[in-house]
Amino acid sequence: MKKRRVATGAVLVALTALVVLATSRANSQDTGATVKPVRAEKLANAPGQTLTVVTVSYAPGAKSTVHRHAGSVFAYVLSGAIRSENSVTGPVKVYKAGESFFEPAQSRHLVSENASATEPATMLVIFVAEDGAQLTTFDK
Repeated sequence: MKKRRVATGAVLVALTALVVLATSRANSQDTGATVKPVRAEKLANAPGQTLTVVTVSYAPGAKSTVHRHAGSVFAYVLSGAIRSENSVTGPVKVYKAGESFFEPAQSRHLVSENASATEPATMLVIFVAEDGAQLTTFDK
């Protein structure tokens, strides 16, 4: 039992390191966005898939460049308002605190920004993607 806990702990540490690496790369492509890892877990009921949770905080007026995600993404706005447009799910829309949106795997996230020039905004983002996948890839 102890060996199993140690192995599970090692896997979680490795996954967290991957999330930090992926999110630090994401931060370098953003203007005013801060990505913080919350948790990563391999999904026992979906072998080869990992559920990863992060928070994304945008300073007033901040935005991300066009990008895509390796897996499916569910986003829940915790505070403020997020303006978002996805290549599959439809035209630009503003989501306020308490609202959520979904991004299908590999769809292009055309707009992702704070809808306010004066107030910060934060969302909880949940990825389901292949184990070890780079979660965010920015267009060149």
